Amino acid sequence: MFDVGFPELILVSVIALLVLGPERLPEALRTMGLWLGRLRRSFNTVKAEIEREIGMDEIRRQLHNEAVLADIKRIEDEVRATGEDAKRIDPQHGDAAARANPDPPEPHQPSRPEPDTSAADPSEPR
Repeated sequence: MFDVGFPELILVSVIALLVLGPERLPEALRTMGLWLGRLRRSFNTVKAEIEREIGMDEIRRQLHNEAVLADIKRIEDEVRATGEDAKRIDPQHGDAAARANPDPPEPHQPSRPEPDTSAADPSEPR
């Protein structure tokens, strides 16, 4: 997190010794250690809660996707059953659409207008 090397630690220790004195320095270090421990625990608790929430969101999304897929499968089965019922009721016309148009017609291509060649050729002299 912080890039603190040995020389920086020595400098902070000397300044703390000069400011607090040798009598209050151990108590200040102990208090600072307690506060850092509490801060770490709080941070880890918040981090765990966020990870748990993210996991719940993923599970919620997965359940939603499974529900949507189940609905799609149910609708496909209903359509398939309806098609089979229609074929069973009227077997003559079950595949009427497929027999009526076995090959789709070619799309109509509009013809390009031919240029008028009866007009005078511009390269001929007048």
